[in-house]
Amino acid sequence: MEYIRLIGIVIIVIGFMLKLDTIAVVLVAGLATAFVSGISFTDFLSLLGEAFVSNRLVTLFLLTLPMIGITEHFGLRQQAVKIIEGIKGMTTGRLFTLYMFARELAGFFSIRMQGHTQFIRPLIEPMAQAAAKTDFEQVDEKDIERIKARAAATENYGNFFAQNTFIAASGVLLIAGTLESLGYEVSAVSIAQASLPIALIALLFVVLSNILFDRKMKRKYGNDVPLSNRKGGR
Repeated sequence: MEYIRLIGIVIIVIGFMLKLDTIAVVLVAGLATAFVSGISFTDFLSLLGEAFVSNRLVTLFLLTLPMIGITEHFGLRQQAVKIIEGIKGMTTGRLFTLYMFARELAGFFSIRMQGHTQFIRPLIEPMAQAAAKTDFEQVDEKDIERIKARAAATENYGNFFAQNTFIAASGVLLIAGTLESLGYEVSAVSIAQASLPIALIALLFVVLSNILFDRKMKRKYGNDVPLSNRKGGR
């Protein structure tokens, strides 16, 4: 029964649903998959160690955390908020649309914009909150949380749907290498070309979603406009 080798996926899904320790769930899933696939415990540990060594550079992002803390401490968030407050007509949805466009454009040229820890948390999310509070006098806590979630989601959409639009991206090379090893004749260029329409469709959906979000905020807080935004206000 070949399907028994998918038991690792079942264990991961159940573990995440029960909110168990992530690392423990993944290790147990890998161990179970190894056993049903006929891999010995020693070979499993060897594969695990090789995978860790091969991907150890992934953990280098932890070195950026102290830098982010220092920049926030010395006013990075405050400066970002001031910039948004000085731009007339900038709404939360428009800011997210601009970021989505910039994120996908950066992905097309393989320019890294970091991610949640280095970019969204210290810059985009405070700027989005500032845009909402500039447009409306009071924004309740639930909508603040929605703005935070939308900021994180925009980063995920831009990264996920545009990361393979660059022909030399690691994902493109992985797909091309895997398909070629299975006997399919593909090129990195064709994979990147196939990814472009998906990135554009994702951008379109995000733009529409942000427009609806701005309209929803305006309906909810339309009569609660800051004095500085009213006619004759300073």
